[in-house]
Amino acid sequence: MKRGDGPKQGASPVFEPEPPWVKYRRLGWIAGSVILLDQITKWIILERLDLYHAIPVVPGLFNITHVQNPGGAFGFLAQQSPVVRGIVFLLMSFLAVCLIFWFYRKTPSTHRWLAVGFALIFGGAIGNLIDRVRFGRVVDFLDFYIGTWHWPAFNVADSAITTGIAIFLLYVVSGRMPE
Repeated sequence: MKRGDGPKQGASPVFEPEPPWVKYRRLGWIAGSVILLDQITKWIILERLDLYHAIPVVPGLFNITHVQNPGGAFGFLAQQSPVVRGIVFLLMSFLAVCLIFWFYRKTPSTHRWLAVGFALIFGGAIGNLIDRVRFGRVVDFLDFYIGTWHWPAFNVADSAITTGIAIFLLYVVSGRMPE
């Protein structure tokens, strides 16, 4: 193929194998960016907004609201004792981080978007793990609602995890998972 020629019509782009350090640099940049943005936004909320206070951004749809979730997704185990929650969530978070890192390592360089998805999940899991270690709960602040119905508040780490899972599911549903 001459310089300047793109892939032929309908052809899949061909990715050259990349050195392993490029893959891990990508993981560092993506996960690191998620962790940094997550922790900065949570710090701003903790410093500037009292617990349970809200700032309307789009009335009737979206508030910035300071809440803290001692449970898991959708308040899972929120009613358990702090010791039980601490043990369960720290162990689950640690195992999840290890599993996602393992998946990332096994993802071939030809599946870059899948690797991006795993890096987003990895960064989000670490962001929420930091909160659990520091506070015993996760700081949430993005509050979407219609009328009196509120979606459970979430944060940047949760958004990264959700986006990463969506990318993973697209690979699964489209049958493009690596062997």
